[in-house]
Amino acid sequence: MRTTTSAASRETASMRIMVAIKRVIDYAVKIRVKPDKSGVETSNVKMSMNPFCEIALEEALRIKESGRASEVVAVSVGPAQCVDTLRTGLAMGADRAIHVEFPGTLYPLSIAKILKALVDAEKPGLLLLGKQAIDDDCNQTGQMIAGLLKWPQGTFASKVVLDEENKVATVDREVDGGLETLCLDLPAVITTDLRLNQPRYASLPNIMKAKSKVIKKLTPQDLNIEIRSDLEVVQVTDPPKRKAGVILSSVDELIDKLKNEARVL
Repeated sequence: MRTTTSAASRETASMRIMVAIKRVIDYAVKIRVKPDKSGVETSNVKMSMNPFCEIALEEALRIKESGRASEVVAVSVGPAQCVDTLRTGLAMGADRAIHVEFPGTLYPLSIAKILKALVDAEKPGLLLLGKQAIDDDCNQTGQMIAGLLKWPQGTFASKVVLDEENKVATVDREVDGGLETLCLDLPAVITTDLRLNQPRYASLPNIMKAKSKVIKKLTPQDLNIEIRSDLEVVQVTDPPKRKAGVILSSVDELIDKLKNEARVL
């Protein structure tokens, strides 16, 4: 029996997916503000991969496993400890990892410029990011890099479908009124929402293998990116503490408090 492979199939199999991942304070850790109110305490605090970035990486791995991509490249920008987060990505199944080391504070526009330089060098057919990081909740990097690259973008993706020729991505995105479906020409930028998938756990053998994998090291200077920011964090404070709840004995008492204390009726 003779089988043939079309040019479209060969092109599909050669697509590279780049996934940006961020190291953040673990979601289960109680956040503590520094005494000088300059930021949050990160010393001796458990750090992990941003949950939305995990979802983005999982989606990239599923696309590769379906035969519609040949390689998944995980990238991270930040201090030296980001290597640990990248090794988690390699243990999950990423083929390669790139670390752009920068010890200082980074804001979304600087990250977007660095990612653009990496995209220009790596030539991926799809760039996946989490919709936001749980530490700063900026929700800006995906939109900014799409603008810098002049690529179409699908944000808050809850479903991603690539066509057979891998030239179009159909994205269901969550909006206030329900779901919106977008059809994007590739290459494109997609940011992932919680309902897109359930990320896998890295197996122990893959964790051990990831320790020996080489992570490419770069700096912003290597990419000809100047890091500067027009933002200044003036102060970080704890949210106001909630008052203790009150158990009421009757509906009449509830109405009285709503009228006279809360003044919402």
